[in-house]
Amino acid sequence: MKKNACTKIAYQDCLDKIYTLGRFGIKLELDTILNILKLLNNPQKNYRLLHVAGTNGKGSTATYMASILRKAGFKTGLYTSPHLVKFNERISINGEQISNEHVVDAYEAVHAADIGARKATFFEIATAMGFYHFSKENVDWAVIETGMGGRFDATNVITPQVSVITNLSIEHTDYLGNTIKAIAREKGGIIKPHTPVVTGVSQSSGLKIIQQTAKEKSSDLFVYKKDFSARKNPRQNRYTYNGLYNRFYHLIKPLPGEHQKENLSLALAACELIFKKLKKTDNRYHLNETLIKEGLALAEWPGRLEHVMEKPLVILDGAHNLHAARVLGKYLSSTLKDRKLTLVLGILDDKPYEKMLKILVPYAQNIIITKAKIDRSLEPSILKKTAQRFTKCPVTIIEDVKEALTHAMDTSNDEDVVCVAGSLYVAGEAKEKLENDLDH
Repeated sequence: MKKNACTKIAYQDCLDKIYTLGRFGIKLELDTILNILKLLNNPQKNYRLLHVAGTNGKGSTATYMASILRKAGFKTGLYTSPHLVKFNERISINGEQISNEHVVDAYEAVHAADIGARKATFFEIATAMGFYHFSKENVDWAVIETGMGGRFDATNVITPQVSVITNLSIEHTDYLGNTIKAIAREKGGIIKPHTPVVTGVSQSSGLKIIQQTAKEKSSDLFVYKKDFSARKNPRQNRYTYNGLYNRFYHLIKPLPGEHQKENLSLALAACELIFKKLKKTDNRYHLNETLIKEGLALAEWPGRLEHVMEKPLVILDGAHNLHAARVLGKYLSSTLKDRKLTLVLGILDDKPYEKMLKILVPYAQNIIITKAKIDRSLEPSILKKTAQRFTKCPVTIIEDVKEALTHAMDTSNDEDVVCVAGSLYVAGEAKEKLENDLDH
């Protein structure tokens, strides 16, 4: 009993120290994390890797790949960000989050190696912790999602078997630039020499940059809808994947939303490449429809069109940028078009909130404006004033996310829908409330 109490205190103290690092902000260079990893004997070199960058869909694409590798019999690590409720979500092996004790162990090892002229940022420390933990646990594979950008992202110190670049849209303009071309240059920075690339980039200006970078690195490039694709089978909720080397029928898309068809295709194309390359050395690299179906059945990706309650239907969706808002809007206007909808919305101050509200607000019969507990949250009064331009339905402010969700649920009947959206931080606070309710 005493051991658990001590571990809990040490774990919380560890998290406090990690979160304090947020004040260092974002540093676009790789020397600091490279120095830390060198002192840790380069743990990221002890297993095979897949690297995923892009604007939206990184996490679900990474999850699909990790789930298929896991089902094939490989011990598979997954590193993603941000977390919704608990830091441990960022680092998992075979679907199990890192334990509190191992968070402390990894932090202490990484902190001891952080002796450079510039102290590491939050994300650099978290990334090094993930690499360290995966090595300590002897994983066969690790699927790594970038945090922001790619070229100078802290994860871009690895040599993957395949690089994956999902779709692009304008985001983080202070760091990545304000054009698709500039953002493609940053995301394309994860492309490594002689390493195949799979991409869902569709804009001609962005794709041209990816093509140019791949050519410069002598890396084979495979493009969604050109080299591989997926389509929904008529009259049934199944998908056919037309791949690089295979065709698979009757696949079940594990996560909601038609946009997942693209993410699933990217993941399968990457798996095709690595399984084809390595099948001669290990009979576990046998890609077939049964493996894919069973692997995809393991895939979970919280906070993205996540159905967390049925009566009323409560959906959590980060929808934290314009592209994600469009995807959510399409889902609300098609799948849920005949049901009364309450939107619980909170948006950060660096997002195109006016355009996001214009997309989402018209689908709701009731709007509740809220605010995540982060200093980047946009003031609810601004969101309310803007939202009222796009609807005649009631728009109210309940600043506390948990109170806003409670009110939305209390004023909905069993057939209604409550959707929490606009920010992953808002979705995370809502998820924490629902999990605490279940615990109690």
